[in-house]
Amino acid sequence: MVEHSAIAQLAAAMSDEPAPIYQRVKQAIISQIRAGSWKANQRVPSESELVNELGVSRMTINRALRELTSEGFLVRMQGVGTFVAEMKGYTAMLEVHNIADEIAQRGHQHRCQILALGQNKADPEQAAVLGLSTGQTLFHSLIVHYENDLPVQLEDRLVNPQVAPDYLSQDYHRVTPYTYLMQVAPLTAGEHIVEAVLPDARQRKYLSLDEHEPCLLIRRQTWSDTKIVTYARLLYPGSRYKLLGRFKGHG
Repeated sequence: MVEHSAIAQLAAAMSDEPAPIYQRVKQAIISQIRAGSWKANQRVPSESELVNELGVSRMTINRALRELTSEGFLVRMQGVGTFVAEMKGYTAMLEVHNIADEIAQRGHQHRCQILALGQNKADPEQAAVLGLSTGQTLFHSLIVHYENDLPVQLEDRLVNPQVAPDYLSQDYHRVTPYTYLMQVAPLTAGEHIVEAVLPDARQRKYLSLDEHEPCLLIRRQTWSDTKIVTYARLLYPGSRYKLLGRFKGHG
């Protein structure tokens, strides 16, 4: 039997963010694994144990465990149980995370300011990064994310309406674009380019930066199955944010 404390820790790690319950369960389990509370090859609570202790449906738990298995966090052995996978070397900046969850896991408060939310006709460059034709409609959002009232990310995002048709009708003060997009078009692949840049005057204003302060820019393109979902430019003040990478060596 799994120690009750493991489930108690999981319940305490679950975010109060208004997101689908299965996503909250997933993020809580991932946080336990990354914090080292659940170690590689350790048996994790069974579906029945999680259902009984967390008070959620079996369908919710099954989906969370199934997706965590497909994403490489867990290994499920028929008739034996579910175990924490041996994590391969990874770099956090090459994973896709919900910034609200990252901030909450540090015990800080997240809020955002929506600067733009609308639609326009794709120019050739925008059409290319979303797999659309020039002139087709795309959705656009520009959002500043704050950690304890300090701006830490400027999210400039283009979205493919074919895979996220209700993107413009969401309340992004309550649910981040990440949460909504993962719900309607679960991520299956992604590509990132990271570079150091100097922000322009408009970006400096949004992020409350000095004139010569550098930033880290992540240009991220994501897919769900064969369709491109979104292309985002994520700008981080270099003095306020770090991109963490971890790896395992052999000897």
